[in-house]
Amino acid sequence: MKEHKRKRILVTGGAGFLGSHLSERLLKEGHQILCVDNFYTGSKDNIRHLLSHPHFETMRHDICFPLSVEVDEIYNFACPASPLHYQKDPIQTLKTSVFGAWHLLGLAKRLQCKIFQASTSEVYGDPQTHPQKEEYWGNVNPIGFRSCYDEGKRCAETLFFDYKRKNLVPIKVARIFNTYGPRMHPNDGRVVSNFIVQALKNQPITIYGDGSQTRSFCYVDDLIDVVIRFMNAPEAIFGPINIGNPAEYRVIDLANEILRLTGSSSPIVYKSLPSDDPKQRRPDISKAKELLGWQPKTSLETGLKATVAYFDQVLSKNALAAELI
Repeated sequence: MKEHKRKRILVTGGAGFLGSHLSERLLKEGHQILCVDNFYTGSKDNIRHLLSHPHFETMRHDICFPLSVEVDEIYNFACPASPLHYQKDPIQTLKTSVFGAWHLLGLAKRLQCKIFQASTSEVYGDPQTHPQKEEYWGNVNPIGFRSCYDEGKRCAETLFFDYKRKNLVPIKVARIFNTYGPRMHPNDGRVVSNFIVQALKNQPITIYGDGSQTRSFCYVDDLIDVVIRFMNAPEAIFGPINIGNPAEYRVIDLANEILRLTGSSSPIVYKSLPSDDPKQRRPDISKAKELLGWQPKTSLETGLKATVAYFDQVLSKNALAAELI
């Protein structure tokens, strides 16, 4: 890429699951990346292969505090996204969503640059409409165990749209549905990683509820494709836009597919459903198709095979390290 076309791009949460994949893709497109992370849930292992790249820079920083840098674009992916992690320190989770958005919007206002917000399907709560369209305002418990994340992301969206209206900041707000793939945290408590790790260890597969609840799973490569496409779209396209895979699966069917792919002998055990856990989750991606010309390409089987291979490698590496101690 010619130097005058190279952008300096800030990716917060850049050492996390999605942030690391985004940073890698943007580097391949020839841009300069400033990866900012406090490494609360992000990992240096996710970006280790990028550290020697001449156009990749990393900074340890918590976006709950102001950040003063010079960049051309901002992608905000900073916030724990799994219930296990965001409920561990709910106040910090809320602060990251709200104060972090506020500080980054202030930076975007000063620089007059585009800013992308990684919002979430959790803004819809336990939805009473199915599938979920962007016009649906949600069914969220404001005082429950998941509220720190759900309401934090809802408030962040409010800040983004107010900064657009009052300060003319060019925003992009995407509501991300369940995403999976390599570099997920093995202990993040999400259904795909939980099932794969349990299956590879031949431990019981833990299903909360009766397994009839549904989820829609988007492979990470497909998600990164649409994130970049959305950011590069005209400013008049600013969202919120649902991004995810509209194919819907019961949790029990996901468990059985992972058992098949791993050849595991793990039994399935059932436990009580956590409070406020959504019964159905499926995106209506009509806007993404119409406005961005995008739809996911990766089948669940293909994506799960790649994810199983990744976790198999991680677990083998961890087992070897334990033997050497």
